[in-house]
Amino acid sequence: MAIVYDTQVSELSTARIERAMNVIDPVFLRTPLVADSQLSSQLGREVLVKVETVNPVRCFKGRGADFFLSGMPPGRRVICASAGNFGQAMAYAGRRRGIKVRVYAAHNANPAKIDRMRALGAEILRAGNDFDAAKAVAQRDPDGVFVEDGHEPALAEGAGTIGAELLAAVDLGAVVVPVGNGSLITGVGRWIKDRSPSTKVIGVCASGAPAMRTAWRTGRPDSTDTVDTIADGIAVRVPVPVAVRWMRDVVDDVVTVDDSALVESMRLAADTLGLVIEPSGAAGLAAVCHRPMPEGRIAVVLTGSNTAPGVVTVAA
Repeated sequence: MAIVYDTQVSELSTARIERAMNVIDPVFLRTPLVADSQLSSQLGREVLVKVETVNPVRCFKGRGADFFLSGMPPGRRVICASAGNFGQAMAYAGRRRGIKVRVYAAHNANPAKIDRMRALGAEILRAGNDFDAAKAVAQRDPDGVFVEDGHEPALAEGAGTIGAELLAAVDLGAVVVPVGNGSLITGVGRWIKDRSPSTKVIGVCASGAPAMRTAWRTGRPDSTDTVDTIADGIAVRVPVPVAVRWMRDVVDDVVTVDDSALVESMRLAADTLGLVIEPSGAAGLAAVCHRPMPEGRIAVVLTGSNTAPGVVTVAA
């Protein structure tokens, strides 16, 4: 069984989120916050977008990965499972900090993400028919330190810097973010609820992968037998228990959107913002388009742009 880096899981800390702002590689920080009149007109309300795609791994995951690995001595090996974005982030941060990274990915994982993880220096092993099956194999690898996205506080606290940047810029009625393993929404939610309790924190799951929404509602991290969505970044079948607990402390609502809404919102991002967004990255926009939202100004986090081959053509 792999070594677990932090077996005593602590509560999330706004003090550590503040510290992360001074530790994380600046290439991931202070990302654009865009107020686009065309987008807001299409949505019928004021919506800002936090663009987490203009960095070396084209997603928000670099924040948490770099903050986590900043606490590990060089020369170690870390082991993780990933649908692609987390693995890219770990590979990039690991290469920068002299830490070896081994990533387990499902046999049907996005081939573009697999190639990018390899290019960034990760060792890739294929296992299982989906992300959670690959993770189950990764947890048994004895040859390094296993790190689980959604379980490690530093990953969520690194992602929580997005919340700090949002509130430093504007007052918000709500923040809307995709929900995968939970690091993003718990980190952002921890900061938001500490500094602006009236701001609503809204999570978005794919209709074909509702496990995190169900777990948030019930408090039980029950798994589903399958997932069925084009949004590989949020295709979670087995919830991480501690992430569910953290979510229940800071999240006001979790909604679902179907794949057709994700594709529609990918088109919307391209037409109004000129941005290519992967399906999971468009989940927040899809929710604003199709689900009731709180009053006031809304910020949506566009979380990634690592599309699978052919997805951009489908969305065009």
